[in-house]
Amino acid sequence: METPLHYQATVSPHGAVGLRVASQDDAAYGEAGTVSAALLTQFERSMFAGLTELVSSDCSSRLPISLQYWRDVAQRYFQSLCRQSAGVTNDWLSPEAPYAIALDTLVELAPPMPGLEYVTAAMLRSLWSGLDEYTRGRTKDTKGGLTSYLRLLRPDWNLVGRVTFHLAENKKNPEKPFAFLATYTEGKTTAGSIQHIPLGEALKRSISARDLKQLDVLLSPVSRAAKETPLIAELLESRALFAPQAWGIARAFEFLSSVPKLEQSGVIVRVPNWWNASKPPRPQVSVRIGSKNTSTLGGNALDLSVGVSIDGEPLNESELRELMSAREGMTLLRGKWVQVDPQQLQSALNQWQLLEQEHVRGVGFLEGLRMLSGVSLGGVEIDDEASSWTRLEPGPWLAEMLQTLKDPSGHIDLDPEQHLNAKLRPYQADGVRWLWFATRLGLGCCLADDMGLGKTIQVIALLLQLKLSETNLKQDDKRPTLLILPTSLLGNWQREVERFAPDLTMFVAHRSVNDASLLKRVAENPAQELADVDLVVTTYGLARRETWLAEMNWRLVILDEAQAIKNAGAAQTKAIKKIPCGGRIVLTGTPVENHLGDLWSLFDFCSPGLLGTAKQFQKFVKADDAESLSRRLTSVRKLVRPYVLRRMKTDPTVAPDLPNKTEMRVDCGLTPTQAALYRTVTDELAAAVDIATGIQRRGMVLAALMQLKQICNHPSLFLKQSEFDAAASGKYAELRSICQTLVEKQEKMLVFTQFQSMCDPLAAFLAGVFGRSGLVLTGKTTAARRGKLVEEFQLESGPPFFVVSVKAGGTGLNLTQASHVVHFDRWWNPAVEDQATDRAFRIGQKRNVIVHKFVCRGTLEEKIDEMIHSKKAISRELFSGESEIQLTEMSNDELVKFVSLDINKAAV
Repeated sequence: METPLHYQATVSPHGAVGLRVASQDDAAYGEAGTVSAALLTQFERSMFAGLTELVSSDCSSRLPISLQYWRDVAQRYFQSLCRQSAGVTNDWLSPEAPYAIALDTLVELAPPMPGLEYVTAAMLRSLWSGLDEYTRGRTKDTKGGLTSYLRLLRPDWNLVGRVTFHLAENKKNPEKPFAFLATYTEGKTTAGSIQHIPLGEALKRSISARDLKQLDVLLSPVSRAAKETPLIAELLESRALFAPQAWGIARAFEFLSSVPKLEQSGVIVRVPNWWNASKPPRPQVSVRIGSKNTSTLGGNALDLSVGVSIDGEPLNESELRELMSAREGMTLLRGKWVQVDPQQLQSALNQWQLLEQEHVRGVGFLEGLRMLSGVSLGGVEIDDEASSWTRLEPGPWLAEMLQTLKDPSGHIDLDPEQHLNAKLRPYQADGVRWLWFATRLGLGCCLADDMGLGKTIQVIALLLQLKLSETNLKQDDKRPTLLILPTSLLGNWQREVERFAPDLTMFVAHRSVNDASLLKRVAENPAQELADVDLVVTTYGLARRETWLAEMNWRLVILDEAQAIKNAGAAQTKAIKKIPCGGRIVLTGTPVENHLGDLWSLFDFCSPGLLGTAKQFQKFVKADDAESLSRRLTSVRKLVRPYVLRRMKTDPTVAPDLPNKTEMRVDCGLTPTQAALYRTVTDELAAAVDIATGIQRRGMVLAALMQLKQICNHPSLFLKQSEFDAAASGKYAELRSICQTLVEKQEKMLVFTQFQSMCDPLAAFLAGVFGRSGLVLTGKTTAARRGKLVEEFQLESGPPFFVVSVKAGGTGLNLTQASHVVHFDRWWNPAVEDQATDRAFRIGQKRNVIVHKFVCRGTLEEKIDEMIHSKKAISRELFSGESEIQLTEMSNDELVKFVSLDINKAAV
C-alpha cells in the first residue's frame, strides 16, 4: 500500500503561503500531515483560495501545526468580517487589521515551517489586505452577496437570520454596570442595513404566524449555546433571555468568558472593544530572574525574586488586598477592568514563594532561561493554572545581558578589526562582538547569517581577538580551536585565514594539505604537536574516524555548515558531540527554527541540556490541542533566541552594506570512478603528445581537455551513458548541499553548463532535490519557447531552478527572479562567465546575487581557477581573445604537469 504524502505550509520570500511535500521527520513532530485533495487544489489556484478553504466547513479535520496556524490567521479575518458586517449596509466595509501588538503576537505564535523567517507583522498585514480583496471579489461574483458567500463557506456564518447577544457597559449603574440584550437580524431595510429586533419580539411574531421553520432558526443556535454554557441555559429556562437585562460584574464576566463557545454555537456576539482587543489584564505573580550582577554563568548564578503586578507594574499592599477580596471575576482597579481569581492568584503566589525559598542561592542559567521562556523539561516546574497567573521576566542584569545578545551593536567594547587584514561591514563587526560576548560568557551559540553574509570572516576575526586576549597566558594554558567543516570548504577556509589573519597559526588535519606521516605524528601526540597552533581544521568525515580529536580539550569547537549534524542518531554526530571543549559555535545559513528535530540536534551540540533530552523535547513539543501546542512552540523559539544570531540579506541594517554580487568558489572532490577516468585520460595524453606534432598535437590536447572537463562533471557525460547516478559525481554532492539551503529559504537559482547533454540530467537531479520540476534551455530550444520559459521562471510562483547551456543562454535573457547562479563547469574565459552571471545580475534585480563557481580540487579546473585569479601576465595571455584557452602552446612536460591529478586533494 502506497504511503500517503505529508504536507506542510511554506512561506516564500515574497510572503506567499503555500504547501509542499514534507519529510517523515517533519511528520513525526507534527509539523506535517495529510491534507485533502480540495485543499491542495485551492492552494494551487492561489494563496487566498487556499486560506479560504482552510476556514470552510469542508476543511474541519485536524491539520498539521503549520496549517493550523494559517487557518487561525484566516479565521481571525472572517470572524472580524462577520462581526463588522452583522449590522451594516450593503456597502463593503473592510475589517481593520489587528493592532500592531496583536500582529507581533501572531508572529511569535508562528510554528516551525519552511520560510518561517518571512512571517513578519508587515507580511501578516499584507496577507490580511489580500484576503480582504479576494473575499470582496468573491462576494461580488456570488448571487446574494456577502451573506450568501459566507453561508457557502460555513452555514453558521450567515449574517441574516442570526441571533446576536449584545453586552455593553452601563456606567450609570455602579451596582449593575453591564447591559445584555438578545436580538435577531430579520432582514434588510430599504437602505440596505441589516435590521435587528429583540429576540423576544421575533419569537412572538413567529408564534403568531405559526412559522415552525422560523422558530427553529431562532431557537436552534440558542439551544446549542445553552448546551455549552450554563449561563445561557439558565436564561433560556427562565425566559429572561428574551428581555433586556442589567447585569452585575460576576454574570458579565461569566458571559465574556463564554464568548468562544457561544460563537461556535452559531450565535453572533457583540461585546465591549476592550474585551475583543486583548481582554482585561489580570494580576500576576511577578517573578524576576537574574537581578543581581554575576561574573559567571556557572552553578546557580541567577537569583529569584517574587511579587505581584499588573501589566508589569507592582501592586501596593492596599491594591493587593482589594484584589484578594474580589469575588466576581473582574474588578475596577486603577480606572480599568481587571480579571481576578483570588484562589488561583494565591495558589500561584504560594508556589512561587515556596520555590523562592528552595532556590535561595539561585537557579542555573539554562534553567533560568527555560523558566523565562515557559519551557519545562524536568527542572523547576509549576502547574499550568499557576503558569497562567505568572509573569516571568529577567531582572536588570539578565535583561541587559539578553539585550546585548539580541543586539550587540554599541554594547560591547571590542575592536573586531584588530590585526585583521580586512575592513568589516558594520553588521559583521557586530557579529564578531556577539560571538566574543557569548563565548566569554561560556555560552554555546549559533551564527545563522544568510549565505553570502560573511560568517567565515566573522569567525576568523573572533579567533584573532581570542588569541590577542590570551597573549599573557602561559603556553600550557593555551589551547587551539577545532574547526570541523565539509571537505569542499577546506580550501576556502585556508585561503581566507591566510589572507585575512596571517597571525593565526593554522594546521589542516587532512591529507589534501599535509602528508600521512605528519598526520600520524599529530594523532599520536596531539597536545605536543599542536602546542603552537591556534586553529586546527578538519572535516566531518575525519571527525568521525579520528579518535585523537576527542583526546584534546579544545578552546572552542566550531562547526561550519552545521546542518551536517542535524541527524542526532548518526555516528558522525555522536562522535562530534563527544569532543571536549570550553565552548561551541555552529555556523549555518539555513534557518534553524524551521524543523524541530534539526533544532534539537544542533542545540544538543552547542548548548547541551538547554532543550533537555531528545525524549523530553519531543514530549514537550507535542500537545493534544492546537492552543497548547502553539504556546509551547512559541516558548521554544523564545528559549533559543539568545543563542542565535541571524541576519538576512533583506534586513534593512544589512542590505545597504552588501555588494550586489558575491562570488564564491565551491571546491568539489572526485569520486573514485571520476579519479580513475581522469588518470586514464591524462596517461593517454602524456603518451600521445610525445609522438604527435603540429595540428595533430593541438587537436589531441583540446580533445583531452574537453574529456577532463566532462569527467569532472560526471562520468556518464564522458562515457556517453544515459543514466547519471548522483553518487558518481562530487559536483552533484556540492550542488545538493547548496540547494538544500535554497529549498528552506524558497529562493531560485540558475545553473549554467557548457555541455548541452548535461542539462537534462542536471534538471532531473535538481527536481528531486527541490521536489519540483524546473526549466531547461539549450540550443535546441525554439525562440518562441525560449520567451515562454523566461516568463514562467519570472513568475513569483514559477519553477525554482533553470538549467541553461552557456552558449544558448549566456546573453539576451532577463532572469532576475534568481538570486543564486551556479557555474557547474567553468567556461575558462572569465568574460563569458560574467555574461552568463548577468542573466540574473542586471537591471530589475532587487536582491543580492550569489555566484557559485564549481572547481574540482587537484585537477586542471583548480589550476585554471588559480591562474585566472593570479593577475599575472600569463593569465591574461591564456584567457584573452575569442579562444577559450591556449594550453596547447605549453611544452609537453608543462602540459602533463598541468593536467595531472593530485589524488589527495581530489578525493571526496
